[in-house]
Amino acid sequence: MSALKSIRRRLILTIVLCLLLSGQVASQTSEVDRLVAAMLKETPIIADLQELCDEIGGRPTGSKANLESIEWALRKFKEAGVTAKKETFTMPKLWLGRLSTAVVSGDVSFTPNVAAMPFSAATPGTGLKAPLVDVKHGSEEDFTRVGDKAKGAFVFVETPALLDVEGLFREYIEAAAIEKRAFAAEAAGVVYMSSRPDGILCRHNASRGPDNKHPMLVMERGQAKRTLRLLRANKKLFLTAKIDIQTNGEYQSFNVIGEIPGSEKPDEFVVIGAHLDSWDLGTGANDNGCNVVLLIDIARQIKRLGIKPKRTIRFCLWNGEEQGIIGSWKYTRTHAHELAGHIMACSIDVGSGRILGFITGGREELIEPVNQALKPVEGLGPFQHIDHPMVGTDHYDFMMQGIATLVPNQAPANYGPNYHAASDTFDKVDLHQLKLNAAIMAALIYGFADMDVTWKRHTRAQIQQLIDTTDLKQMMETFGLYSGWLDGTRGISKEKNDK
Repeated sequence: MSALKSIRRRLILTIVLCLLLSGQVASQTSEVDRLVAAMLKETPIIADLQELCDEIGGRPTGSKANLESIEWALRKFKEAGVTAKKETFTMPKLWLGRLSTAVVSGDVSFTPNVAAMPFSAATPGTGLKAPLVDVKHGSEEDFTRVGDKAKGAFVFVETPALLDVEGLFREYIEAAAIEKRAFAAEAAGVVYMSSRPDGILCRHNASRGPDNKHPMLVMERGQAKRTLRLLRANKKLFLTAKIDIQTNGEYQSFNVIGEIPGSEKPDEFVVIGAHLDSWDLGTGANDNGCNVVLLIDIARQIKRLGIKPKRTIRFCLWNGEEQGIIGSWKYTRTHAHELAGHIMACSIDVGSGRILGFITGGREELIEPVNQALKPVEGLGPFQHIDHPMVGTDHYDFMMQGIATLVPNQAPANYGPNYHAASDTFDKVDLHQLKLNAAIMAALIYGFADMDVTWKRHTRAQIQQLIDTTDLKQMMETFGLYSGWLDGTRGISKEKNDK
């Protein structure tokens, strides 16, 4: 209770500071000022987060907990008086981890803690035994050094500690290259040292996603260091892995879509999205439960205050994000007939660190509208924006459809060390900052729902130019998305180019 009281006191001071800096102490007359003030006051956002994380828990798409979270989100919207529905879509493959174990044997024997990587193949009932081979950091030179020893072996990869979001993207990029080398060398499987602090396991997606055919594990960092010391002392070691998973082909999942209709331009849409699914070692608090409840709370307060935005605001809780950004992609297919009316789509997905500004996706013309929308919360800044495209969350398919997108650029806080890890739990969320972020996002979304639009939807040719002049292609390849752009299954189809 004392922690909540402390948060309450800090929020009161924040409200006063915001009003002083925006010159609104005497009276709050505008709708956006009313909304920001409401977001900063006590709301159910923290109770919602605790309920989602502690009672429902980790929510992999296709799991019982995920289905429970869908119904939970629908109920939260409807209790707030917000129209909401489930929208079905097809997931390409079911993958749920069950039990994974490993035994190291040979010159030294012990039982390390391991977790299967998402889309790892299962092993036979008796397990798969193979030599352990140290490939250091998995570079091309490292694989050349071990040569034929990698064939039929579990290659063991040393990783640096993950500290921030930059390290996270580096981890994804390097893993794709490492796995390509490993399977070209005909390795039996891959074992990564966990990049999270000692004792903490995580799930790190196999770069080939549903197409992966090999066993892949993450080993707890301290035990992985022991393994490497032994290998580098020329000890001969084997690993017997037992990986039990639930897997199947295509299945149905659901996005949850809440909507507040526009009072003047109901056929123009501003989208704010956060993915509802998570991995299951932790309870999906910073990734991405905190932003799920942030989104719900914005809808709740707009409805409670009777605020009527000019454009329709869609509050989208996506599924299948962790398995390849599927739910938001399928939304762009289901709503293809409406995309011309989508003014902006925003995705929030980097925990509860302070919002430092917004990533405008290589569209410089968005910077001034963003600054305009953020004026009511300038006391929570300063805000500095990054005009560069990025990949990795649910704005992606909107961007590839030529729609203006925004992604908050957030302080690392403790996001990296807990990313996809057993430690991603309610107590890791910065509850005070979550409230401040909610106010910032509310101002942004309301601002875009009401402002005059000075930008246009991009053509396929304009998007291709962005790919050609930035590192966007490399990021798309890292996340297995580039082929979808080439064949037209993701993004504006070639037939619509320049129309």
